Amino acid sequence: MDWTVVSRNMDFLLGGLGVTFQLAAISLAGGVLFGILLGLARISSKRCISCPATLYIHFFRSQPLILVIFWFYFFVPVLFGKPMGTFISAVIGFIAFEAAYFAEIIRGGIQSIPKGQVLAAYSTGMKYHQVMRYIVLPQALKNMLPALMTQSIVLFQDTSLAYVIGLREFLRRISLVDSREVRSIELYFFAALVYLVICLSMSLLVRRFEHKAHQSV
Repeated sequence: MDWTVVSRNMDFLLGGLGVTFQLAAISLAGGVLFGILLGLARISSKRCISCPATLYIHFFRSQPLILVIFWFYFFVPVLFGKPMGTFISAVIGFIAFEAAYFAEIIRGGIQSIPKGQVLAAYSTGMKYHQVMRYIVLPQALKNMLPALMTQSIVLFQDTSLAYVIGLREFLRRISLVDSREVRSIELYFFAALVYLVICLSMSLLVRRFEHKAHQSV
């Protein structure tokens, strides 16, 4: 066992971890924003809006993420008419996929708000966008925060799937070092430890929010 293989390649590996965090952060932000729009469209009373959103959500929720990554990796260059980097392709694929899951979380959060509050807001003369902005979404986001954070943990773990299109994120760099150093046990154990520490920390944060939410009820 030679654990110095980790220290010798630490800068290279940490660079990959930085890529992983960037991919997760951008995908999370884009997925939540797009998910809010999809969630609102899903509960719209207009079928021309709700039906496409529902089809989108069901379609992407029925596909494996790795397949979606491949789709966008090959489709994005065709769409833009020029080659795109693996990072951009991965980001677009993750946002498109995760938005479907965030949309369902957001839909559930919005529907958890008592209808009486919505009707009371309308009775004061507020418009739909005002009701959503000032009454519904602030409360809904608080209710769905634990679920959003749990999905964020899943998203962080799933970033390792970008490995299949050659993106040099953390796990890909672990593999590259292993192909040179031939120290699979040490390297992949280190990778598992890194994911454990990060995901466990996020899980504890989720539990803390759930505890606070339970106390406030």
